[in-house]
Amino acid sequence: MLVGEAKLAAEEWVLREGASLPGMVGAFLAGSVTTMADGARLPASSDVDITVVLEKPPGRKLGKFRYMGALLEVTYEAPDRFRSAEAVLGDPHLAGGVQAMQIMADATGMLGRLQRSVAREYACGRWVRRRLQTALETAEARLQPQSSAASLHDRVTAWLFGTSMTALILLVAGRRAPTVRRRYVEVRKLLAVQGRQAFYEELLGLLGCADWNRRQAERHMNAVERAFDCAKCLPSGDFAFAADISDAGRPVAVEGSRALIGQGNHREAVYWMVATYSRCQWIFNFNGRSDSESQFQQDYLSMLTDLGVASGADLEGRRRQALAFLPRVMEMAEAVRAQEEGERGEE
Repeated sequence: MLVGEAKLAAEEWVLREGASLPGMVGAFLAGSVTTMADGARLPASSDVDITVVLEKPPGRKLGKFRYMGALLEVTYEAPDRFRSAEAVLGDPHLAGGVQAMQIMADATGMLGRLQRSVAREYACGRWVRRRLQTALETAEARLQPQSSAASLHDRVTAWLFGTSMTALILLVAGRRAPTVRRRYVEVRKLLAVQGRQAFYEELLGLLGCADWNRRQAERHMNAVERAFDCAKCLPSGDFAFAADISDAGRPVAVEGSRALIGQGNHREAVYWMVATYSRCQWIFNFNGRSDSESQFQQDYLSMLTDLGVASGADLEGRRRQALAFLPRVMEMAEAVRAQEEGERGEE
């Protein structure tokens, strides 16, 4: 499918389905699709991100689904998140998305006015620094100690996402999109352009996959796929990420990770492999299948062992390590920001 065709499918969904949602204020496209030419082929592992602004959004996003052949992912937001340009400019996730968003519905003109304001000041140093501070605070919050009563997969997820914030902080400093699944690929590119490749190896070291080889990644990816194909058929209750462990989510979670490995980015694929397997473990646990699915548990532990986080004590040590590393990440972020501004001729 071409990018332009996927966008048309998104517009059609907004027109036919989104517009009928109570209290819809607006809707826009965000994410990687906004940077692609309409005539380019959309990768099979890419979805089309639609944000729908509702007066009273439900507590859970609609998630991933197929519509007119396109893989869409719909997220709901409240208008309050978009009423102030200052609030958006200080948000590392919202700022870039709003600056580049493609508006599909805007009943009051609020989104258009906001985009113009954000675009004018997005690159200003004070706002880049504000976004960096917000990203740092998020990383610190995610890397706080977890309850010993929490399940292993919940503790792994907290450590994993907190650790991956080191990559996101640097992307924010370089004014790159804070992508999720591909964040390690993108931060490697950024640091390579700036001649800071050695620091990238330290980021992978924090994650525990700096010395992984392709065969090792493929072996664990096979286990992830087996777990995924079982978990997607099970009830998931109110699990917030249920749509990601589904037939609709398979192109991103499974094929997307395999594509990274096939491109030689086997170390960069590890982050999302662990995230996906942890979500599968949540579903297994919800269904009380920990005993009957012991092979999945063993495969999960095997992957964690290769990352050096096979036990609660290991996780605690790595959590502390990542937390202690954040000041160095912020120093590097400031250097990246300064170099980026110098190359753009900004003051």
